[in-house]
Amino acid sequence: MGSIQTFYDATQKLIALLEDTGLDRDSKISQVEYLLDNRQQAMAGIAPPYSDAEKDLGARLISLNVKVTQLMTREKLFIQKDIKDLSVKKESTGKYANPYQSIATDGMFYDKRK
Repeated sequence: MGSIQTFYDATQKLIALLEDTGLDRDSKISQVEYLLDNRQQAMAGIAPPYSDAEKDLGARLISLNVKVTQLMTREKLFIQKDIKDLSVKKESTGKYANPYQSIATDGMFYDKRK
């Protein structure tokens, strides 16, 4: 039961970490990577036959794994939103510094004085 219990404990810690919104993102990501590595190693050690207690723990792990997937997807969306906001901010800052940079002359209304 050692590997399944280790996997269960790592999953619980991962859920607690992902639900905590007060942590710094960089430290949170490094801790998530560490816990995912621990889970991967524990998963490699899981082999049949399973006792009744292990089967019950496995049933709970299935629902916890769904929750982990949802929380990881939420974190991914937050990161994607921040990256998009940063790129929009960078683009708008550049336009403010040089507003005529993106003018495209197609030759139809070509003016030598810009």
